[in-house]
Amino acid sequence: MPSFDIVSRTDLVEVGNAVQGAMREISTRYDFKGSDCTIEHADTVLTLRADDDFKLKQMQELLKGHMGKRKVNIAAFEFDKPEEASGNTLRQTVTVKQGIERDLAQEIVKAIKQSKMKVQVAIQGEELRVSGKKRDNLQDAIALVKELKITQPLQYVNFRD
Repeated sequence: MPSFDIVSRTDLVEVGNAVQGAMREISTRYDFKGSDCTIEHADTVLTLRADDDFKLKQMQELLKGHMGKRKVNIAAFEFDKPEEASGNTLRQTVTVKQGIERDLAQEIVKAIKQSKMKVQVAIQGEELRVSGKKRDNLQDAIALVKELKITQPLQYVNFRD
């Protein structure tokens, strides 16, 4: 029985490379001279530290630009509210979303079931398995999920015939 998986994965190696590129640019830019601005990368959490609000916004734009160059979808990032840190600086945490959350998975399952397609959808942890008798039905399911306008980037992998 043909099947495929709907997943949401972000390449953390590319995220690390983009952070290094942004840090390199921060160290050479004139408007960051003498400032204590850093981006720390720890697994799926990035921490931005800046002297003031203007520099924090500049760092966000730099980071987004480097992520775009590395073909990392910026929609997979959740920017938290900036908070005061020690030494009169600002700190902002950025979470890299990995996997499909339960609410989003249920929304996708509900949309596919309401369309009355001849496919079965199963939630398996942080991914969805879609299976059906015909390959065309699976392709229709992919088209339907793409039309849902979900902000989180999704990938369709493991297509088996």
